[in-house]
Amino acid sequence: MHQKLLKSAHYIELGSYQYWPVLVPRGIRLYTYEQIPMSLKDNPYITDGYRAYLPSRLCIKSLFILSNETVNIWSHLLGFFLFFTLGIYDMTSVLPSASASREDFVICSICLFCFQVCMLCSVGYHLFSCHRSEKTCRRWMALDYAGISIGILGCYVSGVFYAFYCNNDFAPRVVVMYVIALLAFLFYISKVPERYFPGQLNYLGSSHQIWHILAVVMLYWWHQSTVYVMQYRHSKPCPDSVSH
Repeated sequence: MHQKLLKSAHYIELGSYQYWPVLVPRGIRLYTYEQIPMSLKDNPYITDGYRAYLPSRLCIKSLFILSNETVNIWSHLLGFFLFFTLGIYDMTSVLPSASASREDFVICSICLFCFQVCMLCSVGYHLFSCHRSEKTCRRWMALDYAGISIGILGCYVSGVFYAFYCNNDFAPRVVVMYVIALLAFLFYISKVPERYFPGQLNYLGSSHQIWHILAVVMLYWWHQSTVYVMQYRHSKPCPDSVSH
């Protein structure tokens, strides 16, 4: 039994631990940067832990192993469940208690649906980016970009609906969202911190993982801001007319 486990174990460098065993299912192995196809060579500072050349069935199985995509996959999979749960809570408790209108229900539903689609598209790409067919990988990448666009659309639909309310308390919250988005983008394009610690952040702490977590934080902040403005709108309505 011990011999079988050793044969299925892949030893990784995780921080200062250079011999950290990771058990992987039969048919899956982890590759170094030099061994992967060109389509996966996006970040030379991530030197190990790549999944590659897998059929769809093993791509799905790789969800449960530790690779350099594990945090990317699970951060947005948990993000999907977060926004799904918020959707149920909003529809059954938050909006009814605020005496929300039918338009509020529609806007909040669109916003949260877009966020969930964004999360699932990201999960799909990072799960199937190791597919043996480069064409399949590129299709999932296109779907990931589409998901990002849909997530942005969800922000703007709710933003446009509530932004022109008579009270401008929404403006600071918009600024905070853009600051989070800018910070996330800077991590994404700079490849910091792994640029300064090549090979040390292959599995935990890389820029793309930080980008993913900040994306969830940004969308969550926007959801909370939308709910806040909706509640404020119903508790302190604008005057119906302006006296001259």
